[in-house]
Amino acid sequence: MENEELNWRRQERERRRQQRLEEDRKLKMKLLIAAAVLIVSAVVIVLLANAFGKKDHKNTEKETETTSAAEKATEETTEKKIVGVKDESTVIHIKAVGDLNVTDSVILAGARSTGYDFTDCFMDVAPILSDADLTVVNLEGNLCGEPYGTKTTSAPIELAYALRSAGVDLVQMANSCSVNNGMSGLRSTLSALRNAGLEPLGAYADEDEFDEMQGYTICEVNGVKVAFVAFTKGVGSRGLPVGSEMCVNLLYEDYSTTYETVDKARIKSILKKVKGEKPDITIALLHWGSEYNDDHASTQETIVKLMTDNGVDVILGTHPHLVQQIEYDAETGQLIAYSLGDFFGDGSRSGSNYSVILDLEITRDESGKKTRVTNYTVTPIYTLKEEQCDGQRRVVRIREAMLAYDNNFVDKITKDAYDDMDYSLKRIKARIKGE
Repeated sequence: MENEELNWRRQERERRRQQRLEEDRKLKMKLLIAAAVLIVSAVVIVLLANAFGKKDHKNTEKETETTSAAEKATEETTEKKIVGVKDESTVIHIKAVGDLNVTDSVILAGARSTGYDFTDCFMDVAPILSDADLTVVNLEGNLCGEPYGTKTTSAPIELAYALRSAGVDLVQMANSCSVNNGMSGLRSTLSALRNAGLEPLGAYADEDEFDEMQGYTICEVNGVKVAFVAFTKGVGSRGLPVGSEMCVNLLYEDYSTTYETVDKARIKSILKKVKGEKPDITIALLHWGSEYNDDHASTQETIVKLMTDNGVDVILGTHPHLVQQIEYDAETGQLIAYSLGDFFGDGSRSGSNYSVILDLEITRDESGKKTRVTNYTVTPIYTLKEEQCDGQRRVVRIREAMLAYDNNFVDKITKDAYDDMDYSLKRIKARIKGE
């Protein structure tokens, strides 16, 4: 991921990290000075006491012992405080959202008299997406020229620019829309994403590019080495052209028909190469499951075990268009998010108009030998349709939009939207434990 935009963001995060370290250093110096003052004060008290004498020599000895004990306790307390401040563990945050579906409604949302601009579509969530070390989205579509919309699932490159401006860094391209416009459409999309400062995952322009990249992407954030792999159950019931079979990472051997036979050899081959990189943590983005369905296929359980047995720490699922449960093991740090729902799209099907922004807190311990997910949070979001607000289809944070309504803001949402958001929030809480 070598581009100016990402490098700038990393440098800015590193600057803030160095600033925090400098503040910690100053705090430790203040503690040392305070400790020295306490010790000197104690010594002065002892000297003064000895100088003026005591009525009872035994009492003097006891007082001296008490003072020495106090000095020792002060030193131990100070040492403990300094150790507490000295924390060399590294914490990074990776955020993820679900599907961005390229449809007529989405294209219309970015249409302007002078061309296209999708910035407003993501304005409300941009502060959340950009406040992360890395942010990833699944793009269900292509960037390969007109005609735009549902039939072609092609969008103008301005959509990629808006995502980058909103804080997105990585784009999953292993999904059912990868080759909607043929291999030439895929190549154009990958080129457009990179030109916009985004890094595509799981799809490759040709087999030479796959051989070069080996089916995975490595990102380094504040010294933490993060490996990303992306796979899809299929490519829209199509078969990849002869000579291009490796251009999209696939989960199944029968990827164009029944999705019953997991391609264990292919998955293990890529994950073996990932292991050779010795990453601190490995994240798999999986386009899998059944659309508009809460149930998991038995093969998904097979895939989870296969992935985790071969070094994957986190699985981020997309494709069902609905928010599904998140399984998190605090001891091992493994996290499985079966589906993050739809990030932005038509929102016409029940459950597809709300989803979450997932925030993964990833910590590498002081020794540098153990890195795992130490916490996660979600931000509930909602796709507002034109008739539910001021005419601008966009993604908004549910709680903030409801608060704006409660306080009678000028550009507040409609009552119908408020009621649907309230219902959506309850559904998200029911599906995600702890939300």
